[in-house]
Amino acid sequence: MFSNLNWWNIAVLLLLALFIFGDKLPQMVSDGLRMLRNLRRMAQNATTDLGRELGTDLRLEDMHPKAFVRKHLLSEADQEELTRPIKEVSDDLARHTRGVGDEIRNATGEEAGGGSEPGVRSAPPSPPASPAPRPSYDDIT
Repeated sequence: MFSNLNWWNIAVLLLLALFIFGDKLPQMVSDGLRMLRNLRRMAQNATTDLGRELGTDLRLEDMHPKAFVRKHLLSEADQEELTRPIKEVSDDLARHTRGVGDEIRNATGEEAGGGSEPGVRSAPPSPPASPAPRPSYDDIT
């Protein structure tokens, strides 16, 4: 948010605030900091009270709606049911990549254990295939 401010801009803003508010500036800064501390304390108290009511250890990170629902409202069976399709796809992908790796090792003559016999030189690896040409803007339209 303030990444485009440099030290000169901050100094100009402080001088401008000093000219506008004058003698009241230190009091306004202390009031702002006190208000910030009170807001932080109120948020901490609300989090503690909510955690006590739910009967769990509740942190501020848990207050995100997705995390809150996942942690406090769904049972483990519901979570397992929701994540099962993703796990199945992940397992299928891992199985297929292992199969492709085995086929590559068989095609190059390497053992499935990963490596050739000691003292036997293998053929140098072939250069990678050139990538397919990218479509141009005219091809898309």
